[in-house]
Amino acid sequence: MRLLPIALTYFLEVARTGSVSEAATELTVAPSAISRQVAKLEAGIGVPLFVRHPRGMVPTEAGTRLLDHVRRSEAESAVLVDELRTGRGLHARSLTVACSEGFARRVVPQAIAAFRRDHDVTFHIDVVTRDEATRRVLEGAADVAVTFATGPQHGVRVESAVVVPVYAIVPLDHPLTSRDAVGLAELCEHPLALPAPGQSLRDLFDIAARIENLTAHPVLECNELSPKYEFVRRGGGIALVGGLGDIEQDAATEGVAYVLLDNAVFRKREAQVQTMAGRTLSLAAMRFTALLTSFVRPPVSRSAPRD
Repeated sequence: MRLLPIALTYFLEVARTGSVSEAATELTVAPSAISRQVAKLEAGIGVPLFVRHPRGMVPTEAGTRLLDHVRRSEAESAVLVDELRTGRGLHARSLTVACSEGFARRVVPQAIAAFRRDHDVTFHIDVVTRDEATRRVLEGAADVAVTFATGPQHGVRVESAVVVPVYAIVPLDHPLTSRDAVGLAELCEHPLALPAPGQSLRDLFDIAARIENLTAHPVLECNELSPKYEFVRRGGGIALVGGLGDIEQDAATEGVAYVLLDNAVFRKREAQVQTMAGRTLSLAAMRFTALLTSFVRPPVSRSAPRD
């Protein structure tokens, strides 16, 4: 159920789809009705809200600012409707967490389990790419996101940001197992399992390799973690992961060894807890976000990285 005025509802859908016709399809109304409401909205505000291109419509600077406001309003309206329907106020509602796979393995479930000991709240976890996690918070589809980022994020409030060390995971009988840290040059001498290009860890790896004039030939490209762990356990090579939580326990559980990757480039990536900028969160969301930030922390490594 939407509490937004019709004009803002239509504006939001056009901004989301980039097309009047697609917005009309999604809302099951005539395209002319969408166009009239958007034009009326622009006339009332006195500035254009979209740049019209042959292939679609893109919000202007004013349109982007209005879009941020409408998204906040829609997210807060959804909270209000949920609370009115349940009749139990801020303390009993569901929360949606968007996160990338690395956080979904242990950190987010651990935080949820801890939170539910004291709060009657149900949860939904959306395991998505890092950019999609941010987008879902930005558009109000998720209450909070926890993901990796390598730069400033528009439209989201970063509740916490920590640099998470990167580790090479190696088989238990590998020569590197006894090492505290390994450099990139030595790492490139071994068969590697890496994420596909476009993933933050892979992008930073490629940057670091270019800086050191190294050539790496990954024998496995995979964005999911489980296949990489199995690949390493079976002696196929070495993979890279971000260190979150208790890495000693992780190593024992997964049957691998963790060796710190000593390279400054990888310290440009942050683990961020994000909420929508300017949105008033429910009491449950505020309390869970505060708890989640305490779980998103780098591990205590055996050897501190050098600058």
